[in-house]
Order: sequence, then structure tokens, then C-alpha cells
Amino acid sequence: MKTFDTTSQEFKDNYKLIIGSIVPRPIAFVSTLNKDGTNNLAPFSFFTAISAKPMIVAFCPLIRTSTGEKKDTLVNIEENKEFVINFITEEMAPAANNTSVEVPYGQDEFTIGGFTPIDSEIVKARRVKESPIQFECKLRDLLSYGDQPGNGTLVAGEVVRVHVDEKLLEEGRINTDLYNPIGRGAGNDWIRTKDRVQYERKMVAQIQK
Repeated sequence: MKTFDTTSQEFKDNYKLIIGSIVPRPIAFVSTLNKDGTNNLAPFSFFTAISAKPMIVAFCPLIRTSTGEKKDTLVNIEENKEFVINFITEEMAPAANNTSVEVPYGQDEFTIGGFTPIDSEIVKARRVKESPIQFECKLRDLLSYGDQPGNGTLVAGEVVRVHVDEKLLEEGRINTDLYNPIGRGAGNDWIRTKDRVQYERKMVAQIQK
């Protein structure tokens, strides 16, 4: 077994280990408002759930390696204290991938990806109409791990509204086959979720039954 000293090696080497090990990673397709009120939209695969009640999720934008600057999404969340997490299906993936392009601040990635912005109920950031699941979030915590290229900032948001396409729901649960989500892998890999197995959890109480 090969051992890596992550404290001394380059960012790119640590990054390859992270994205090659933590797979598949769910994708937070985050929409925010720019300072002039225009839309911003970007995918992030450093994304997870934190708490069910309060309902809190978190994602982590990294400092741009190309410019050493914060990503527009983080700039907007620091300013507005809110955002929307839209979820990506396999059908949406090619267009969502197009929104990862680096463009000048203020350019609308909804237009780049061909997505339709719709108003949210609570937050001002707009939702992606084509996404079958959307979380409206209020900022709870920001935890910065530095201001150098590759450093991340943990963004934790409380989910104040969840919107789910009724076609995905069966007895109050989201049917994965109907949802057809997709995840990220290493490099340019995206990972489909069609092939699954089931193992019964060995817990006294199972919410997920």
C-alpha cells in the first residue's frame, strides 16, 4: 500500500486523491443572485447532508486555481445569505456541465446551460425549472479554510423549502428510478445510479424502510 503525506504534497495531488476516493459524489447545482440581480448557477460535487431537523445541507466551493479568487457563488452567498440547491438528473448532466465554464462575474449561467429560472417562495435566488428537486436555503454557517488556490469554504444552509416534482413521489418517498440522479467521479467521470443493490440496515428503528 502506497502512503501519501497530504501535508506536504501539492494541492493538485491531494485533489486527485479526494475525487478518486470519494465516489460517487452528489452534485449541488447552486443558484444565487449576483449583486446586480442577475442569475448565477454552478455545480459543486463537494456536497452533503448535515442535519434533518433543522434540515441543513452543506457544500464547499474552492478558491479558483486559475485566478486565486473566490467563486462567484461564494461571493453572492456572503452578500445575500441565501441560495438554492437544485438537483441534477442524468438528462440534465450535459447542460449542467456547460455551466461550470469560468465566465466574467454577472454573466448568466442559466442562459449558458439553457435552463429556465423560476422564482422561489422564500429566498430571492431563482430555482432551475428543469430540476425535479429544489432546496431553498438560508445561510447558517461559513467556515473558511484559507484564501489560497484550492482552499475550500464550507457553506452550510438551512433548507426552508423543498420542492419535489410530484411524478417522483410514491407514498411520500422519492423514487430513485423515476428521479434518475447522477453523480461525479474522478476527472471527467460522471456516474449513473441505475445499478443498485439493497441490504437491510441492522437498526432498531429504520426511517428509510
